[in-house]
Amino acid sequence: VQLQASGGGWVQVGGSLRLSCSASGGTFNSDRSAWFRQAPGKEREFVAAITWLSGSTFYADSVKGRFTISRDKGKNAVFLEMNNLKTEDTATYYCAADRGVRTRARPDRQDYHYWGQGTLVTVSS
Repeated sequence: VQLQASGGGWVQVGGSLRLSCSASGGTFNSDRSAWFRQAPGKEREFVAAITWLSGSTFYADSVKGRFTISRDKGKNAVFLEMNNLKTEDTATYYCAADRGVRTRARPDRQDYHYWGQGTLVTVSS
């Protein structure tokens, strides 16, 4: 499976962006997907996850209430709607996937074995 992330860019504080992650080489049915991010000089951190079967979601506390993860089975794609962006949201955002029958949206990086190339989000004050 190959993942392609897109939608990053520059936005002012309080603005919104929508990231997309399209998959090729496989169809998601019962798997789970997630978004992680990595700011310069920092470790990659979890942002949000979703299961394909039920649409169950899980968010990092730092983005809860501002970000929404969703999936579109017809497009075989995952999205991250980001609202009320803050400067601390500036990072490269990576989509990730874990294949198999997955019933829980998990935040652990080691659970995800497929990764996209990343898309840069810059939030400026």
